Amino acid sequence: MDVSQVTWILLSLLMALLLAAFLLYGSYIKSVHRRYDHIPGPPRDSFFLGHIPTLWRAFKKENHYYDLFVQWAEEYGPFVRLNFFHKIALLVMSPEGIKEYLMSTEYPKDPHIYGRLYHMCGERFLGNGLTASLDHDHWIKQRKIMGPAFSKSYIQGLVGTFNDQGEELMKKLAKQADGITKVDMMNLLRRITLDIIAKVAFGLELKTLHNDQTPFPHAMNMVTEGLKNVRFPFFQYLPWNRKLVKEIQESVRLLRRTGRECIERRQKAMQNEQEVPLDVLTQILKTAAEEGESDIESMLDNFVNFFYAGHETTTNQLAFTIMELGRHPEIVAKLQAEVDDVIGVKKNIVYEDIRKLKYLSQVLKESLRLYPPATATLRWTEKENIIEGVRIPANTSLIFCMYIMGRLDKFFKDPLVFDPDRFRKDQPKPYFTYFPFSLGHRSCIGQKFAEMEAKVVMAKFLQRFDFQLVPPQSFKVLDAGTLRPLDEIVCRLKPRHPCGCEE
Repeated sequence: MDVSQVTWILLSLLMALLLAAFLLYGSYIKSVHRRYDHIPGPPRDSFFLGHIPTLWRAFKKENHYYDLFVQWAEEYGPFVRLNFFHKIALLVMSPEGIKEYLMSTEYPKDPHIYGRLYHMCGERFLGNGLTASLDHDHWIKQRKIMGPAFSKSYIQGLVGTFNDQGEELMKKLAKQADGITKVDMMNLLRRITLDIIAKVAFGLELKTLHNDQTPFPHAMNMVTEGLKNVRFPFFQYLPWNRKLVKEIQESVRLLRRTGRECIERRQKAMQNEQEVPLDVLTQILKTAAEEGESDIESMLDNFVNFFYAGHETTTNQLAFTIMELGRHPEIVAKLQAEVDDVIGVKKNIVYEDIRKLKYLSQVLKESLRLYPPATATLRWTEKENIIEGVRIPANTSLIFCMYIMGRLDKFFKDPLVFDPDRFRKDQPKPYFTYFPFSLGHRSCIGQKFAEMEAKVVMAKFLQRFDFQLVPPQSFKVLDAGTLRPLDEIVCRLKPRHPCGCEE
């Protein structure tokens, strides 16, 4: 045979193999479909791509595709099937299902999703820290040892630091509170929450509020950009993303380098038997010691976990709260009356004051219902279940979306109305339908920390200033890894107490 005949035979064999592979893959997808076709869901865009084209169109239009999930939940719930090539994920809107899967230790976080957080663009990111750890035994040890740094008694002791940092923000705002100057609240909130978590958790004095040239705010934005894109396969390998990927990598390295310096300083202080605070950093070191862990990279996993999560989610919650209050002056008036009654004109807010701010608590909870910064959590079930008469196959990815649950009329009347009275004590409690900090054993360890921080900052802001949003404000949301306002929250401020507040 000559060369052309050999080439033709080889090409024929290659084409036959490709055809066989295509047919086998198609048969496999068909078998997967048969396992799940009894569960309702929107029509697939195509046999192979499933719902990917619809979701991609929503994403490219900067529509928050979770709104599409809300529509599907209303039409197909309490379980909605989503197809992605040969993979299936189920949206779970059943309170019974949420109770079963989130409250039990049987169901781990979905390894296909949380495994991607180990690295970010090739740099170790969350690793085996509390958020992304897939080994339950390893996670439970970490959680137990970290507990004291998030205990009620310890967090009560942070009120002074929250006050001090909050005062720094109020001073900066006061200089711009002339009723004319446009104040970028989103930017300032990012910086003050970064300063707070750095100070109270790791003993760091970043002072980003007063120095907009510090690299940390930019690093936080880049990490958020990484979380937004990590869900897309091959993102880091596409040539047009090279510059962005480099910035993300440098930002992750900055976080871990800063953490390494903090750990080494604290280790030295502990070795010299110096007094150290019972903060997150100390607990990270105790965790390492009790587990016989000498690998500093493992310690840095939790540093990055708390540094990023403790900053980003609170920033977004405060921004969304100010956004909604900007179009509800009647709620602002009620809030300010409560703040005036409880705090008056004093600067120092004590723990007992915080407990008395009942309506502010309702407002912050309502903000989290409509705009949960962490929109969803995922689990993996290795066994078959029947929930509300629906058979859930084994080896299935399950999505529990706080955003969807908070916007369903069957759980919250007039769900798009911002109504803090939903959370009055005399109202029915939203069991297994409201979980902005997740539920069960893997709920957010920093919930009490975040709640107290948000209350102190908002109470001071409402005490000192009247404000108006600067138009245009779309009131839309953006999924950027966490949920944040699509528009920056820009306000005009006026002082409420011309004489200032008392010490």
